[in-house]
Amino acid sequence: MTFPTHIVSAGGIVEDGKGNILLVKAHDDGWVYPGGITEVGENLIDGVIREIREESGIEAVVTHMVNVISNTAIHKWYDGVTDVPTKVMFDFACRAIGGTLSTSNETSDCRWVPKEEVLDFITLPAIRLRYEAYLKFEGAVNYLEYATATNTECEVKLQRQV
Repeated sequence: MTFPTHIVSAGGIVEDGKGNILLVKAHDDGWVYPGGITEVGENLIDGVIREIREESGIEAVVTHMVNVISNTAIHKWYDGVTDVPTKVMFDFACRAIGGTLSTSNETSDCRWVPKEEVLDFITLPAIRLRYEAYLKFEGAVNYLEYATATNTECEVKLQRQV
């Protein structure tokens, strides 16, 4: 039997307690909230906290899960050759507890943005969809399924609360 290959990642929508959300400018994706692929043997919460720290310099704690997302498409990486397998992603609401804003080898900028202005920064359809689900969060976790052919295209297949 061959096991399926999925990328597992976690994203952190970090709040500063003053109505602002942490955004980072990724080299390939523009403005996004921090997150990325969890490492072998790493749990989701440790992974998202590590990604937030690595990409922005901010220390955070997870407060609750917001989204579970499946990207069921296989698409090409930025090199146009490598296949990116399907992904399972988990978005967490987080609270900043310290640190200093700083960029990394993955980011060219980072800043606190008023919650209501975040969508003015995020251009990737899939990240916008996930942030919009966060804005509508009412206590039940959002489940989203979409398929991306490229980073600029996102077809929503299923959206519901669980």
